[in-house]
Amino acid sequence: MDGDESSHSTSPSLPPALESADVADWDVFELLEPAVQEWWLEAFGEYVPENGGFFTPPQREAIPKIHAGTNTLICAPTGSGKTLASFTAIIDELFKRDRDGDGLENAVYCLYVSPLKSLANDIHRNLEVPLEGIESIVDERGDSMGEIRHAIRHGDTSSSERQAMLQTTPHVLNTTPETLAILLNAPKFREKLRSVEYVIVDEIHSLAASKRGTHLSVSLERLEALVDHDVTRIGCSATIEPLSQVAEFLVGCEPSSEPGSAGSDFETERIPRDYDIVDARFAREFDLRLECPADDLINTSRDLVQDRFYRLLHEHIQNHTNTLVFTNTRSGAERVLHTLRERFDAYDEDNSGCHHGSLSKDVRHRVEGKLKAGDLDVVTSSTSLELGIDMPHVDLVVQVGSPKSVAALLQRVGRAGHRVGQTVTGRVIALDRDELLECAVMLKKAQEGFVDSVSIPENAQDVAAQQVYGMAIAEIRPEREVLEILRRAYPYRRYGDDDWEQLLAYLTAEYAGMEDRNVYAKVWRDANDPPDGEHHYPEYPVGEVLMGKRGRLARVIYMTNVGTIPDSFTCDVYTRAESAWVGQLDEGYLDTLEKGDVFVLGGDHFEYRYRRGSKVYVDRTSARPTVPSWYSERLPLSSDMGREILAFQRTLLEHYDEGGSSRIRAWLRQFPLDDSSVRAISRLFDYQIRYAGVGSVSTPDRLAVEVERDRDEYERHYYVHSCYGRRVNDGLSRLLAYRCAQEATADVRVAVADNGFVLSMPLNRKVDLEGILADLEADDVRPDLRRALSGTDLLQRYFRINATRSLMILKRYKGYEKSASEQQVSSEMLLGFAEGLEDFAVIEETYRELLVDKLNVAEVEGIVSRLESGELEVSRRLVDSPTPRAFGLATLSASDVVLAEDESAVLQAFHEHVLEEIGEGALATSSEDR
Repeated sequence: MDGDESSHSTSPSLPPALESADVADWDVFELLEPAVQEWWLEAFGEYVPENGGFFTPPQREAIPKIHAGTNTLICAPTGSGKTLASFTAIIDELFKRDRDGDGLENAVYCLYVSPLKSLANDIHRNLEVPLEGIESIVDERGDSMGEIRHAIRHGDTSSSERQAMLQTTPHVLNTTPETLAILLNAPKFREKLRSVEYVIVDEIHSLAASKRGTHLSVSLERLEALVDHDVTRIGCSATIEPLSQVAEFLVGCEPSSEPGSAGSDFETERIPRDYDIVDARFAREFDLRLECPADDLINTSRDLVQDRFYRLLHEHIQNHTNTLVFTNTRSGAERVLHTLRERFDAYDEDNSGCHHGSLSKDVRHRVEGKLKAGDLDVVTSSTSLELGIDMPHVDLVVQVGSPKSVAALLQRVGRAGHRVGQTVTGRVIALDRDELLECAVMLKKAQEGFVDSVSIPENAQDVAAQQVYGMAIAEIRPEREVLEILRRAYPYRRYGDDDWEQLLAYLTAEYAGMEDRNVYAKVWRDANDPPDGEHHYPEYPVGEVLMGKRGRLARVIYMTNVGTIPDSFTCDVYTRAESAWVGQLDEGYLDTLEKGDVFVLGGDHFEYRYRRGSKVYVDRTSARPTVPSWYSERLPLSSDMGREILAFQRTLLEHYDEGGSSRIRAWLRQFPLDDSSVRAISRLFDYQIRYAGVGSVSTPDRLAVEVERDRDEYERHYYVHSCYGRRVNDGLSRLLAYRCAQEATADVRVAVADNGFVLSMPLNRKVDLEGILADLEADDVRPDLRRALSGTDLLQRYFRINATRSLMILKRYKGYEKSASEQQVSSEMLLGFAEGLEDFAVIEETYRELLVDKLNVAEVEGIVSRLESGELEVSRRLVDSPTPRAFGLATLSASDVVLAEDESAVLQAFHEHVLEEIGEGALATSSEDR
């Protein structure tokens, strides 16, 4: 060993006290190169008592696994150093390789894939700082070290920067899922990826449940097929469940035996590649508490609730350094900040800010910079600050209203106390009784380590169309290889032969009439010709079925239309009678509207009739709104949390039976709730049970339904207390509305919430809802829901999105960019034709996405099966006025942060009726509708 090499074997000198201490991660520390060790000690101190060693829990477990080349999913709270752990192990390996060999090649060794374009903060903290520090230490020692280069490449990277990367290639390339797909089809840069040995997928929890994640999973398999060695995959995730499923999504699958020819190996079992999981989700101490401004949110005046809410929020902000306030809508975030500045002199433009996706990039960056520097006392946000920037000074997170899942709660609250060892302080403030109940259950489950499960889309044909087209463009290859690459991606592990043939029928334009509508073949498939044939490819056997691209502009079309994030637009709203323009609606809001639904725009009430392209036609009405303005912005309550709420209600009824309200209050004091919350929840159920009986409360074994005759509106309302989460309720309500409309031969209006739904029809129409529920059969759920969706605006919108993802409609072509509203017009012209084709991939994918991903049809089938078997009983109550648990369903026009004046009056009237009935003891128990 020469002198230069021996200098590298010397570890940094440690204080004697540390050398003799029982350091839990000394063995991990010793894995690192001396220069890396020295940098770590300089950066983080010699010993972190709260960690029991040099590293945080996720770092302690992850670094050795990555060092050994093991595929690893690291799940840990924000600020616990999981991304730094990934980079440290990789930097250490690259530094060692540079020192021991002839330097690093001019190629990419590590891909860092993030869903965010704004990677600069993460990269600076986790990559640039370590690299600069280690290089400085090496220089001080007089050793030589080649540069470990890194660069960011995404859609905004200039052509000159892209060209420079070909000449001087970064060893660590930071990119997005969309840009990775482009790089795999870029002939020159594609070659630079053959050397990739590591892939880090950051924020994987935000990708797994979306088609963006599905797209990335196929890109990773295309990368795996490109290289001639194993690639170590590392996933960094905030709190998510189930970890094994997310890990398998990260690593992909291999066939358990050799695959055969294309289309013949679907029965081959696919098993996940090897992986390890670092589960440090609860490595930090959480101080969580639910607060409520009043113990009676109905009788307390709206002004007083507002006043107490803002005083409580003000106290929290003043008692902490930096406070981050999450609301459930963008308008809510703006309103909270505006009111704080209006009510208190302590807040101005210099020390407070608002951050959400609708604000300009400059405004967002200015707020991010000041937040990172600790210059803002308070920032309000909707969802935009859940990911991304480092917030070292935030020591309190306040969530206004329900975050709808434990995972979202922990992700948001985890922005406080931004390192392991600091307690994560979170306060949830509820202003609505239904959300108060949700939050109480959610915080208790969070304390117990429960996390809602994520649902990963499977067999998405639009993503498959895009990726198969990309593979065909990249090179001519055997069809079986293309199919096998697709099936190695976790979302396609069950992709059947029929699915493949359906996809190829679309991609090869087998359907008559497609080219007449400017939808052309994208690929060809054919058996390899003999040597004297016109299309012979000598590298493949004669008769091997090959695939390739069709069209001279294929590569340009693919590169300019790749990706899965749909464009959206606002629709102009016109009255049918006067053709008067009354305002605009966000397209996403139209997902929630069916013919006859009533909504508020500009303070007036309108009944939705139909849409043509980007124009919406309505009628003025005095009817009460059925779809609140915030509906499309709010995250839906997870079905897992819905089931937990049902279990909570069953346990609560047991306590009530044993000792009434006092027993419930004693039980609730075991939860992280303030006294107002305890009393409000106890009072809610006391009134509910005294007014309508125990049977009016849904449990895991009981579905409560109440029927109200609304003589003022001349309507009959069926309140279905299906606490299964909004997606399931959306599916179940559409199924029942479809059946009710058939039986009553009348329009049925539907209003859906997280804890149930309302079916409304004219008073002179009556249906036997119990009988309809009893007659449902699980086998009929999908076909009935499919028929219920046919012809809806929801189908039209999702067809447009999927047709665009499938490149049936091109967003960009020959320099022209087609707007989302123009895409919608094109899709409406294609929809009728497409629906007339048998097993057409884009239509089938549209129905699959709606039924499976949006309406959670599997859960609906499960509910119907339990109704069929008698495991789930239906309990029906007739009421003169809604029960307390139905107040939220009856007033779906509620605001998200502060109760609206008109809604407050309606709630008060409902409440007074309940009190009157309880006081007189005249409960409506008749089995006949009066």
